[in-house]
Amino acid sequence: MEAIIWNVDPEIFALGPFSVRYYGLLFALAFVFGYIIMKRYFAMDKLPIERLDMLTTYVFIGTLVGARLGHCFFYEPDFYLQNPVEILKVWHGGLASHGAAIGIILALYFYSRKTKIPLLKILDRVVIVVALGGFFIRMGNFFNSEIYGYNTSMPWGVIFAQKGETVPKHPTQIYEALIALIIFFSLHKFFIKYYKRFPDGLVFGMFLVSLFTMRFLIEYIKEPQVPFETEMSLNMGQWLSLPFIIFGLGLIIFLFYKKSYLIRTENSDQNRNKL
Repeated sequence: MEAIIWNVDPEIFALGPFSVRYYGLLFALAFVFGYIIMKRYFAMDKLPIERLDMLTTYVFIGTLVGARLGHCFFYEPDFYLQNPVEILKVWHGGLASHGAAIGIILALYFYSRKTKIPLLKILDRVVIVVALGGFFIRMGNFFNSEIYGYNTSMPWGVIFAQKGETVPKHPTQIYEALIALIIFFSLHKFFIKYYKRFPDGLVFGMFLVSLFTMRFLIEYIKEPQVPFETEMSLNMGQWLSLPFIIFGLGLIIFLFYKKSYLIRTENSDQNRNKL
């Protein structure tokens, strides 16, 4: 059976206790490219660059804290509640994208209150670069040889030798990375083309529905991350994706209903004025 043998050391180099890993490098690149793109959005909105620097800090903290707490309490609550100090040891691994999403939304809520920028407006911009960040993070997971899928006979199946695997697996990290990249380009193009013509919150809703629907579906071919998931009808990643999908759909429906209501009201007013 043909397959790709993946045996790359996740560590690039080490200097004593300090090491540079592909995951950390890709995580940093997500923020570098995100900053560059957000700089363009801020210029379009005529917002000072100082607010972008503040935004970067808020998003970084929200991402790291949310992703770490999400993993600890969504996937291994018993262990971390008994060993709370381990929560701080991020270098031991364990970050959850759903927790990161919650952390970013909360961070942006506080950022919105601080800067007086409407929350939905800033969410519309940030989620575009978050989609790009998802590409880099999933590529980091690939270099770490983690969160891969079930056995596959497809020619692009990957044998993750670093984890002692001997049969090809679905490279679900690559699947998610490519879909995140498609979502990024689609939302970025939509934003640039229809800037100021769509209601605040629409891009945010589109992001939630597209990204977490993708996540929900790919979970069907992904191996369980923790033992208790083997006994679940839907795994933890799928259960956590559902609220985001439902909220995103609800937001889109509400925005279209609101827009159609305003149009009907405006037409009604015009008709009355003609009379």
